[in-house]
Amino acid sequence: MMSKWGDRLKKVEQLAQSFQVNPLATRYKPRLWPWQPSSIWKLFPRQSLAIGFAQSCKEAVHVFALEKENTTLGQRIYLVTSYSELWHYYRTYPKSLMHCYEVIPEGAVCKLYFDLEFHKPSNKGADGKTMVSSLIQYVCGKLKEMYGIECSTKNVLKLDSSTEEKFSQHLIFNLQNAVFKDNIHVGRFIHEVLQPVLSKAKSGSCLDIGMNSVAENSETGRTCAVPEEKAAKTGEVADSPQTKRRKQEETDLRFLRVKNKDGQDCLFVDVGVYTRNRNFRLYKSSKVGKNTAFAVADDNQFIAKLEKGFSAEESVFLASLVCNVSFTGQRILTWDVPETKESKTWRPNCQQGTATNPESLSGCLMSPHQEVDNFVLTVVRKDGIQGNIRRWNYFVAEQLLVYDISKYRWCENVGKFHKSNNIMIVVDLKEDVWYQKCHDPDCRKFRSSSYPLPQEICVGYIMTLDEEDQAYLMDDDGNIDPKQKHNQNPQNTACPEEMSADVWGDRQDDQDYLDSLDDFEHTSGEISDQDLLSCMADFDSQ
Repeated sequence: MMSKWGDRLKKVEQLAQSFQVNPLATRYKPRLWPWQPSSIWKLFPRQSLAIGFAQSCKEAVHVFALEKENTTLGQRIYLVTSYSELWHYYRTYPKSLMHCYEVIPEGAVCKLYFDLEFHKPSNKGADGKTMVSSLIQYVCGKLKEMYGIECSTKNVLKLDSSTEEKFSQHLIFNLQNAVFKDNIHVGRFIHEVLQPVLSKAKSGSCLDIGMNSVAENSETGRTCAVPEEKAAKTGEVADSPQTKRRKQEETDLRFLRVKNKDGQDCLFVDVGVYTRNRNFRLYKSSKVGKNTAFAVADDNQFIAKLEKGFSAEESVFLASLVCNVSFTGQRILTWDVPETKESKTWRPNCQQGTATNPESLSGCLMSPHQEVDNFVLTVVRKDGIQGNIRRWNYFVAEQLLVYDISKYRWCENVGKFHKSNNIMIVVDLKEDVWYQKCHDPDCRKFRSSSYPLPQEICVGYIMTLDEEDQAYLMDDDGNIDPKQKHNQNPQNTACPEEMSADVWGDRQDDQDYLDSLDDFEHTSGEISDQDLLSCMADFDSQ
């Protein structure tokens, strides 16, 4: 009898050890389907923690900001998850996720986007739809003029959350294989193309906005100007073609001048939404305390590309994401501010090997991962050759840092240096590897072998995250609460020593369970481990 019990005890201990490594039922984590591995779904009290964790993940995850009802106005928590996971639970838990924002990471390649609004009672007679149509036509003309890019209203997703009091729309340009380097460059481009109407404004109004003189009105959230002495224009002749053209553009853009609810002159376009790590409200989300969520505008002409496995509604959601951009075949658009006394700090110096100006972080020198920058320089500086990083682009959707290299043209495909065409170094932050690609027409489809990054610069190694940083959890019903609340058990106040005897039931219960199992196996045969595993899998799938 003792021998039989000893064998059973040994078998149970072996199973327990196995289940510790591969548990049958883990604690709840949202996931799309039971047969998929547990996905990433973590909540953080601070944006910096969420961004750091997202950068350390091997999965393709992103950061979103959430606002909760009945909390301090403006207080947000930050969610790290994938696009598909968010969409799945976005519809399942509208109460918890109805006030959701995309975090546009610093330095990330992104689409051209606009935030448009005006106060209807203060702008009687203003036709928002016509204003939006005119703006799109004007911006498409500028994209053609400055970059040679063809586009129309069919490339622009219009999202609307207007009310009787306020006209409000978001525009997301889904251009054909063209995106901006980051949202700082988007802001510079928009500031440039709207300069005719900005320069016409009076000092101290909401229209008088410069890239170095913006302040946010805490009551309205709109960007208004800090009064400043305007720099005198130089090099302009009264009757020059450039001046005539500028005056014509001023006339054409008069529709962008609106009044806020205080009667101040404002701009229809909010030029304050192009900052680092900007939170941009999502499709189907509303502001906290409001009931109007962004929906596809009734005059929208953009048709989201339907991909296999995605519904039409999810395709719109994916098209609305500003940073949902693939690395493949993209042309990167930039806009560098001319170097003047007023704008010197905004011009990245692309010829130097180092950057001391903090504003250069979003330029072509220093990426958000300076350790990786330094490593890439060691790759292209050897054997007496002093290669440089000409520019970098960060594709957050795939966690790729793409470096254009100058003065170093070694190509693994041909086994020698190219005579004129430069190379690229691509760093995959998810896989912690790097590889070489090439601008040469004959090598354009070539990708070298992958080489591991040094451990000390791997994001996952640098950014170790303690579980205590996850201050919030979401339960099975979609409720988001502080982690302490989930860990509290008000009915159990016993100390650990007092609890230990009752955690798994008393001894009589254990004996009853064993007797019942023996009786069942005696009549039905022993239950196989495979059957137990199958039963638990079926339980998890419910």
